Amino acid sequence: MRYDREYSPIKDVPQSLAKDLNNKKLTGVCAGIAKHFNYSPLAVRVVAIALLIAIPIVTGGAYLAASLILPSRYY
Repeated sequence: MRYDREYSPIKDVPQSLAKDLNNKKLTGVCAGIAKHFNYSPLAVRVVAIALLIAIPIVTGGAYLAASLILPSRYY
């Protein structure tokens, strides 16, 4: 009898977006975004700082909302 059935054709189940508490600098939002999209955390942080300088109200509000809404996870 074989028990190695394949119930889903999807091998990699996509991870949900969450704050990364292992690689955090402030709250872990940028590290979580980098982990979710397989980017470098440094690149995401540089883009976030550039956007914070360019459009501070929108970027600051989005970062604050993400830090309050996103769940925390240790990767």
